[in-house]
Amino acid sequence: MTTTEWITDIALLLVVFRQLREGRLDLRSFLIPLGIVAFVAYSYLDTVPTGGNDLVLIGTLVAVGAALGIAGGVYTRIRALDGHLLIKAGAVSAALWVLGMGARMAFQLWTEHGGGAGTVARFSITHHITSDQAWVAAFVLMALTEVVTRLATIYLRSRRVPTGTATVTAAPVPGRAVRP
Repeated sequence: MTTTEWITDIALLLVVFRQLREGRLDLRSFLIPLGIVAFVAYSYLDTVPTGGNDLVLIGTLVAVGAALGIAGGVYTRIRALDGHLLIKAGAVSAALWVLGMGARMAFQLWTEHGGGAGTVARFSITHHITSDQAWVAAFVLMALTEVVTRLATIYLRSRRVPTGTATVTAAPVPGRAVRP
């Protein structure tokens, strides 16, 4: 792995670790991770191969990224305080993020330095994956999808959180009279 790859992978990990502390949900909360994955996509996504079973590989990893992203967004706490939305990544959200990022990093280290290149080559031949670019596209699009779906889930959930200062009262119990 190059220094740039290490820096971008660590930066993406730090995005969620930063959110383990509660902070304001603002434009930066969306732009920083989107900027990082846009840089990664620009740097590594030359083409999206469509030969053989390349699209099956890509689609599978994109689906995994979407599942991780949606679950990560669901397990992120969003609440209103003083007219502002606050966000805090929960343990499950952080674990899912690390799982997705860690799996990509582990695969890359295994294929480059751990003797996994031959295994991946044999798998690719057996399953009609046409090139190493299919693997690159699959993992980059997985990361992009994980980030975008997590942010989209957080955004959609944030739209449902009332930010006003209205007093919240308990709902009446069915069958009981409500007294003023």
